[in-house]
Amino acid sequence: MNTIKKAALYVLAASLTGSLAGQATAASLQEIKDRGTVRIAVANEIPYGYMDLDGQAKGVGPDTAKHIMEQLGIGKIEWVTTNFGSLIPGLRANRFDMVAAEMAILPQRCKEVLFSEPNSSYGEGLLVAQGNPDDVHTYEDFAKSDKKVAIMAGADQLEMLQALGVPADRMVTISNNADAISTVSTGRASAYAATSLTVGELAGKSKKVEAAKNFTDPVIDGAPARSWGSFTFSQNSEDFRAAVNTELAKFKKTEDWEKILSQYGFSPTDAKESFSKTTEQLCAE
Repeated sequence: MNTIKKAALYVLAASLTGSLAGQATAASLQEIKDRGTVRIAVANEIPYGYMDLDGQAKGVGPDTAKHIMEQLGIGKIEWVTTNFGSLIPGLRANRFDMVAAEMAILPQRCKEVLFSEPNSSYGEGLLVAQGNPDDVHTYEDFAKSDKKVAIMAGADQLEMLQALGVPADRMVTISNNADAISTVSTGRASAYAATSLTVGELAGKSKKVEAAKNFTDPVIDGAPARSWGSFTFSQNSEDFRAAVNTELAKFKKTEDWEKILSQYGFSPTDAKESFSKTTEQLCAE
């Protein structure tokens, strides 16, 4: 078989594989209850959703999800860890039933997956080398200079930076948060753009980096950027999403829910802001 024919077959096979993955049918709520196990994915990102050293799922997403699953009568959770950029493809391929990574609700993502109502809200930040040698304090700084900024593959900071006019050749894509410290400390990028909570967590892990002082949230379309995180489902999991929304609404009225957010570093303002927008509004923006 010649090279051209081989290449054509590889393309066709890849296309069919992608098509089949996109058509994978998610389990219904009743099917999940019948099997007694729900598969929930996290991206190992503190404090949103991660596995600790003892193999226990922790974070705002998992802790809230555990309560909701208990209320739904689902006795067992099978936790799945994957890169952030693989969460949506994994849902679409039915590799798990739900994501508890506090993924930001964005219009382009709403075209691919279903989101619950918001479970959290959070602002932005910059991780820089100790002493901030390149003197960067905003996302806008990278649109005004030739300095480079790192982002995680699949994260919504990409859209923020694009909206601010930062060209693609000034963005360094890394696969996970664990790579951010070395990327910044070695000068591969002047900063790592992430949520304020992620930046604070990373800054506490190494003396080589710090959170940029006097940071200002990016202003996009006239408003400071703020994200609303929620649980994520396959597009044909409407009944499961509806059940989770019902229990989430009840739980958010309790002190136990507020305690979960506060113990992971979310401020009272973050908790209050989680009520300020609906998923319908966020998907339409």
